Amino acid sequence: MKNVDYIIVGGGYAGIFFAHQLITHNKSFVLFSGDQLGASKVSAGVINPVVLKKFTTFWLAEEQIDFLTKTMSEIEVYTGKNYLINENIHRIFHDKNEKELWLSKTETDELRPFLNPDFENLGNIKNPFGTGSVKKSARINVDAFFKDFFDYLREHDQLVQEQFEYSQLSDNIYKDFTFKHLVFCEGMGVRANPFFNDIQVIPNKGHHLKVKLSVKLDHQYTLKKKHFLFPLNEEAYYYGGSYDPNERENEIDEFKREELIVGLQEFYPHDFEVEEINYGFRPTVKDRRPIIGNHPEHPDYFIYNGLGARGILNGCYFSLELFEHIENGKELMAEVDIKRFNKKK
Repeated sequence: MKNVDYIIVGGGYAGIFFAHQLITHNKSFVLFSGDQLGASKVSAGVINPVVLKKFTTFWLAEEQIDFLTKTMSEIEVYTGKNYLINENIHRIFHDKNEKELWLSKTETDELRPFLNPDFENLGNIKNPFGTGSVKKSARINVDAFFKDFFDYLREHDQLVQEQFEYSQLSDNIYKDFTFKHLVFCEGMGVRANPFFNDIQVIPNKGHHLKVKLSVKLDHQYTLKKKHFLFPLNEEAYYYGGSYDPNERENEIDEFKREELIVGLQEFYPHDFEVEEINYGFRPTVKDRRPIIGNHPEHPDYFIYNGLGARGILNGCYFSLELFEHIENGKELMAEVDIKRFNKKK
């Protein structure tokens, strides 16, 4: 038997950022991750403090971004790489009214930290009304981040690449492991979890394209009109992702593929080739807050889920909240505590 402080189930943003807290605080753990490709690993990796449809912000936006910057610096210490790409989002305005609305929002206390009042016109794209840049926005290199973090866990014998089998779990023993705490970070996989399969997580399907542009952009900005466009490498660009809350099928939706193509054509006037289309199911919650807490009959079994479209920010910020709750008895924020659902029954 191998004794560990924690078992983590799930290798998306929730699992990875919680594992980082355990590394930082010198806790022993093992992380179980199967072969399934979850929403985190096909996500855009965009870090955005502004809802760019309405030009509003969201709960704890600045705090979450500051904490992410700190956390990524900590991760760089042991992986040896920086995954944060500090290129701002540039929102392409649809019309004059949008541009004026943006300008008025820059004068509010809520949006002043994030919306740049100085506009730009960019080359190689159609932007007759210009673009506005989002301060404190960025993105992470998703592929490198997951690859390197998993390599680090593998090298330290902290990764088990197999599906977690609930039937093999008995109190604080799982197969050849004994543990103090078990944290389920499974995203939509939670529906098969016999301990937490009643939680109110709603799948939001998102598609994105990997495209090759015939005329490369002369900047590294993340562009946003209907969806995000940014370079993945010297040859390929990411374009997406869609929000499809009514989509449940585990297959590519050709209608969404066409929708993305039309969206890119709206502002990119040159030819492009679609090399890949991918999709994932984001675990969302009606109140748009993560779900954190333990099982009422198994107090050492915890859930960390419902990160939604802001998986990076939520996953990073609330990983410390969960750690402090487990280790030091810190009370969870009421907004994220799983107990909030019991009050509504």
